[in-house]
Amino acid sequence: MPPVIETREISVRFGAFTAVDRVSLTVDRGEVFGLLGPNGSGKTTLIKSLCGLVKISGGEGRLLGLDVRAEAPAIRRRIGYMSQRFGLYEDLTARENLEFYSGVYGLTADRYARRLASVVGLTAITPYLDRRASQLSGGWKQRLALGCAIVHEPEVVFLDEPTAGIDPVARRALWDLVFQLSGQGVTFLVTTHYMDEAERCGRVGYLYNSTMVAMGTVEELKRLPAANPPGTARYEITCPNITETLATVRALPFVREATIFGQSIHALADAAAAPALATATGVAPRPIEPSLEDVFVTLTNRILADRSAL
Repeated sequence: MPPVIETREISVRFGAFTAVDRVSLTVDRGEVFGLLGPNGSGKTTLIKSLCGLVKISGGEGRLLGLDVRAEAPAIRRRIGYMSQRFGLYEDLTARENLEFYSGVYGLTADRYARRLASVVGLTAITPYLDRRASQLSGGWKQRLALGCAIVHEPEVVFLDEPTAGIDPVARRALWDLVFQLSGQGVTFLVTTHYMDEAERCGRVGYLYNSTMVAMGTVEELKRLPAANPPGTARYEITCPNITETLATVRALPFVREATIFGQSIHALADAAAAPALATATGVAPRPIEPSLEDVFVTLTNRILADRSAL
């Protein structure tokens, strides 16, 4: 079965500025694909180019077998897009927003009635249907936004930082909805800054400075040679004076990077550094596997080091 989303070295340029630089990826039907990267890395621009909202400067892209350049209107009828900022009408009620978007997508009255019942059942938004969007909490606004994005039964849904600014309970509820829909065959491409959300995805891509730096399952990314330089090991150091100890660890010549994780320090150091770390900190370090955040920090630091060496 061909991929639902497929790009081959897609580039997007605005004058002399390159927002997306030769990005290639594939996403299969029913997959939840996570896209990570710092602000300004090109995540939103990539999504907009796939939706036909931004012109592609180079490369090829196909959604549902359709060319994103030549068949953008047909693509938009079959996808849903939940933007980074709350994009619904604040002065309309939840019900009126759903009705408006059903009209945008050309649903008949009968089909809208069926879809309203389905979307309301899925999002559990019944108690708030007649409340203005401006009066909803962040979590319920996001549920409403998702409902409007799927009211026309799209086959592909793009979610651009859908859980930014909402509480952990609302975040989990939204992800439960995503997985329920993916189980029904809906394909998702999701941008996020949260590592725990990225780890929920089937595969993850990391965009940095417009370029796809790494892509794969979470386990594949954790095993990347670039994230595990030869002759190094990762250690966890748990201690009471964590801030002072971090400064000590970072100053050691055999430590390549170190950062705080909860009540511990994660350090990338020479493979034989455990005794020296124990001497410097007074704590026996524990060897660990890299977290997804460790991987992305190491990849980013390597890119920055390579550029500074030019």
